[in-house]
Amino acid sequence: MATFIIATHNQHKLSELERILTPLKIDAATAQLDEVEETGTTFAENAFLKAEAACRQTGMPAVADDSGLMVDALKGAPGVYSARYAGEGASDMDRIQKLLLNLKDVPKERRTAKFVCAICCVYPNGDIVTAHGECAGTIGFEPQGSDGFGYDPIFFINEKSFAQLTAEEKDKISHRGRALKEFAAQLQQIKEQNQ
Repeated sequence: MATFIIATHNQHKLSELERILTPLKIDAATAQLDEVEETGTTFAENAFLKAEAACRQTGMPAVADDSGLMVDALKGAPGVYSARYAGEGASDMDRIQKLLLNLKDVPKERRTAKFVCAICCVYPNGDIVTAHGECAGTIGFEPQGSDGFGYDPIFFINEKSFAQLTAEEKDKISHRGRALKEFAAQLQQIKEQNQ
């Protein structure tokens, strides 16, 4: 079984990545990694910065993702600043409350949004694999559901928030699930070429 370093401190993201990588016979491992400054202006740039730094530090293939929420009525914000939207050290609920406050006068039909995910894998030999996924939905007026993380309780698709879905339901339709499916297909191709 191959081992890939997962460049994240987020336990929820690690769990999602593990669920997708295990069927590919890839062991998802973590390591004590230096914090990487996310200076990219796109999700793809930030995912590369994190994966490249983790690969350099460990000498192993490293996978990183960068993802976030883009709200149409806020001109794409919070975007790449999703995790820092309410300031350093803010909780998920702090970010949710700030977003809801910024949307307080926006009617239901204009609360469209999408979650975006970019995944990057950097190999020690310099090879790079990238994947992208999106999931369109709307922003609710109050949090609903207790599963999920981040903005999941206010992101709705088919009248249910992401926080009301099971992990399996979410994996099928989420931005990360879609990106990981594309990523898994590319990894499978690489595996077959190297056999």
